[in-house]
Amino acid sequence: MKTDRRQFLAAGSSLLLAPKVLFAVSELDTAYVNARIWTGIPGAPLATAIGISGARIAAVGEGPVRSLVGSRTGKKTRIVDLKQAFVVPGFIDAHTHFLLAAATLVPPDLRHARTREEFTRRIAEAAQQQPPGQWLQGGSWDAELWGGELPTRKWIDAVTPQTPVALARLDQHMWLVNSVGLRSAGIDRNTPEPKGGRILRDSDGEPTGIVIDTAKDLVQKVIPPPTHAALEKMLQVGIQHGLSNGVTQAHSMGLDWDTHEALLRLRAKGETDMRFISYVPLADWERVATAARREGTGDDWVRWGGLKALADGSLGSRTALFYKPYDDSPGTRGIRVNTLEHLREWIGQADRNNLPVSIHAIGDEANDNVLDIFEEVVKANGPRDRRFRIEHAQHLSPGAIARFGRQQVLPSVQPYHAIDDGRWAIQRVGAERLKGTYAFKSLFDANARVCFGSDWPVAPFAPLTGIAAAVLRQTIDGANPGGWMPEQRVTVEQSLIAYTVNNAYAGFQENRLGRLAPGYLADLVVLDQDLLKVDPQRITDTRVLRTIVAGRERFIAAGAA
Repeated sequence: MKTDRRQFLAAGSSLLLAPKVLFAVSELDTAYVNARIWTGIPGAPLATAIGISGARIAAVGEGPVRSLVGSRTGKKTRIVDLKQAFVVPGFIDAHTHFLLAAATLVPPDLRHARTREEFTRRIAEAAQQQPPGQWLQGGSWDAELWGGELPTRKWIDAVTPQTPVALARLDQHMWLVNSVGLRSAGIDRNTPEPKGGRILRDSDGEPTGIVIDTAKDLVQKVIPPPTHAALEKMLQVGIQHGLSNGVTQAHSMGLDWDTHEALLRLRAKGETDMRFISYVPLADWERVATAARREGTGDDWVRWGGLKALADGSLGSRTALFYKPYDDSPGTRGIRVNTLEHLREWIGQADRNNLPVSIHAIGDEANDNVLDIFEEVVKANGPRDRRFRIEHAQHLSPGAIARFGRQQVLPSVQPYHAIDDGRWAIQRVGAERLKGTYAFKSLFDANARVCFGSDWPVAPFAPLTGIAAAVLRQTIDGANPGGWMPEQRVTVEQSLIAYTVNNAYAGFQENRLGRLAPGYLADLVVLDQDLLKVDPQRITDTRVLRTIVAGRERFIAAGAA
């Protein structure tokens, strides 16, 4: 809502909370006033106004903003009264599988299927909505919701007689494939176990339909790729979903090139509304290095050059790599998705070419292995600002936590996973190993730059949900009202820093994103509750009123205009 210009211009002076204006501005395009603004500076007083010129922030604080409101060029500043709404820098999600996740916004939605019957019914309904022979994908199912029994092809074959199916468990490390899909992929009782993956089989040696990690590749290669137009439409659907949740930038951590190439095509058509940092497979470091030398690494809308690989699998699939066997499956202690020799070679080569590297590691042995390799590469290639990342950093050995701060490795963690996995993690690894699990506070205390993300579609693409998870650590089954491993709870402000300041740093953009200061890109989110004051139990009740990217309101909630 607009307020009276004379009333605002007549207001008294206030404290200047931001640095001097970093670029010449004679007047503002938009002034947001009567707000409570957290600028990204820990412990600093809240500002009350912010002024935008073009795509950048021109002034923060009532006095500086007021001094630039005018009509000297004949164009009046738009003044928006935020009525004491809470403003923060735009949320950055440091870990998404964006294209894969956007596809889950269409049926079947299996994330909340709580029984075998409901699971089968949702798949049947989705199969009926598409032509025979077209692959049914998506899903994000969670077997723990119905007691932990893994689904099999026999659950769904009768309702998908002409539809090949490949539906992902919520962690994306495990797929359920029906009999039609298995035949298409050539998977039968004689198919050998792929290195770095598994094909689960029944007592007769027949595939159950569950394929894990690299075994998924056998199915993926026979699924026809979607058209460019379909991919770009999916991206746009995902972008709007993210903007409605206050996300202004997403790090896309896919292990494929489809998302990357779709993002570049979308960027070629104009602004993408949400910003992106794109990661592609680490094994392709040479291709990326060549392209970066020839073309650069993008711009503030789509930045690229980052590389990612997997060290192990996931806890839910019992493929995360631990030193000791799983408590509930003594025959395994996880898998290596890539050999240490490959990781060492790829990371070293990428680093020599100044390419950012991020490695997925969940189990305690996998995390130690990656920290060791990072240390070796630094010694071999010499000191520089490289910002190595470990995605998930989920189960850490006693000595690993301090290493993140000491080695300046960024732990890129997902708070929602703690309140999700916390329902059953003790069954997998026991109480002793949980002492280093989702150790958010310990990582902050070790002076690590903790980054927060969602791992969407594994968890909701909603930073407010992530903040509540980090602050409360209440498992989603309601069994831990005081918090699961409550000693690892963090504060709201630490969570905000992780979703803004630290994530901008992870993307080498700390001089332009993550804070609200003059000269920074005008990415901000307007919320209807002050997160620093509201009862933490009500954080998830907070509404996103406006999401502003590059000075433009890309999302406005109903009733907020």
